[in-house]
Amino acid sequence: MSDAADGGNRLHPEHTGDLNAAVLGVRRGDEAAFRAVYRRLNPELLRYAAVIVGQDAEDVVAETWLQIARDVLSFEGDGASFRRFALAVTRNRARDVLRRRRRRLQEITVPTDELPEPRASGAPGGEAAPDTAEVAGAKLSTREIVSLIGTLPVPQAEAVLLRVVLDLDTKSTAEILGKRPGAVAMALSRGLKQLARLVERPEATAVRR
Repeated sequence: MSDAADGGNRLHPEHTGDLNAAVLGVRRGDEAAFRAVYRRLNPELLRYAAVIVGQDAEDVVAETWLQIARDVLSFEGDGASFRRFALAVTRNRARDVLRRRRRRLQEITVPTDELPEPRASGAPGGEAAPDTAEVAGAKLSTREIVSLIGTLPVPQAEAVLLRVVLDLDTKSTAEILGKRPGAVAMALSRGLKQLARLVERPEATAVRR
């Protein structure tokens, strides 16, 4: 995916050596190392949370870092493992927000004909076409793509964001989502197809330019 429209600020390379060193420092209680890890991962966590909970993303990520700060001294693993751990914590906190929303909705009596229609799922299919994300990236900036991803059903949005935008492999994505790799591949395929359809609709991107 091209990030030229965002000033060349790439989203997903891990710079594994630097992250490994920072995580090692965090495990030793080094506050400067914790700040370095925060600066590296916080933008990704915000993007991920925004796909799930929208405007509550900052609150979710704040809760995420509080949990990470509590648990980090007992963490064992390298930089890549810590990144997966942070994304998984973000997902769990975001799902908590969704559950609270559902409970509040159940407490409010709303005529069913006033409720919004559910978003349609993407079309079924097998493996995603390898160039679908590249087509989208060639037409839109990363910010615009992330915004469109947020309109997908949550399972598809998570798969696309983790696999395409954050560049995690299928195994790591499956671990974060608590799903089988095959289910991740299916959600990714459907999400990319739906994303491609959105990109091809002029009205889908006009308001974002």
